Amino acid sequence: MARVATGLGVRELAEAANVSTQTISRFERGEELKPATLAAIRAALETAGVEFIPENGSGAGVRLRKHRT
Repeated sequence: MARVATGLGVRELAEAANVSTQTISRFERGEELKPATLAAIRAALETAGVEFIPENGSGAGVRLRKHRT
């Protein structure tokens, strides 16, 4: 969901996170990845404007950061 919201394709996110496209596909299927790989993907998504929302009783989530003008 976060990747699509930013407009990034699988290839673009993979390049930004310095991982393979297969790794992004595995991530999106919910497969287990190494913590360092998850951190790289998260950092790339955050750079693209994603904010991760912690668990608050309704489940964790994501949103796009507001652009400041």
